[in-house]
Amino acid sequence: MRKAATSSNRSRSRVSVEQRRIEILEATRQVVLDKGFGGTRIKDVADALNVSTGLVHYHFASKDELLAETMRYAADADIRRLEKSVAAGSDPVERIDRVLREYLPGPRDQSWTLWIDAWGEALRNATLREISEELDQAWVALLERVIRDGVTARRFRTDDPAGSAWRLAALMDGLGLQVLLHRSTMSRAKMLEHTRTFAAVELGLHRDDLPSRR
Repeated sequence: MRKAATSSNRSRSRVSVEQRRIEILEATRQVVLDKGFGGTRIKDVADALNVSTGLVHYHFASKDELLAETMRYAADADIRRLEKSVAAGSDPVERIDRVLREYLPGPRDQSWTLWIDAWGEALRNATLREISEELDQAWVALLERVIRDGVTARRFRTDDPAGSAWRLAALMDGLGLQVLLHRSTMSRAKMLEHTRTFAAVELGLHRDDLPSRR
C-alpha cells in the first residue's frame, strides 16, 4: 500500500512539473508577442506568472533555452493542427487547398507574429536558428507528403514533390510577410489567389481545379 502511495505521489509530482512547464511556455509566448524575442527577459515571464525568476530557471536553464522551447511549443501546436487537417478527407486537391488556407495568415495572426520575430532574431541567435530550421523542415515535410499522395493518386503531376513543397512554402512565407506587414500591398484574398495560381502550375492542375473562395 505504501509503495502504491509513493508511486501515486510521484505521478502527481510529474504532472505538476509538466503543467508548470506548459504554464511558463504559455506565459513566455504572450510576453514575446508583446516584447519580441529580443526584448523578453526571464523576469518578464516570472512577473507575468507572479512567481520568482528562480522557479523559471528551475525548469529552463537559460533564456535561450526558454525562448527556443517556446518557439517549438507554439510551432508544434500549429503543425499538429495542420496534420489533423491533412488527415481529414481523401481528395488530394481538397487537402492541398485546405493546407494552403490554414497555413497562410489571417489579420493579426499570433502564430505568424511569433514566426516573423523568431526569423529576425535567429539571424543573431544560433539556438533559435537551429530550432527555426528544424520546424521549417517539419512543415515542408508535411506539405511534401500531401503532394506525394496527390501524385500517387494521379491528381498531381510533378517530378519533384520535395522541390514543389519547398517552392510553395517559400511563396507562402513571402506572401504571408506582405499580408502582415504591408496590408495596403497584399490582402488575404490576393494572397490566396496568388498561392492557388502558383500551386496549380506547380502541381499540373488547372486554376479552376482549385476553389476561388477565401
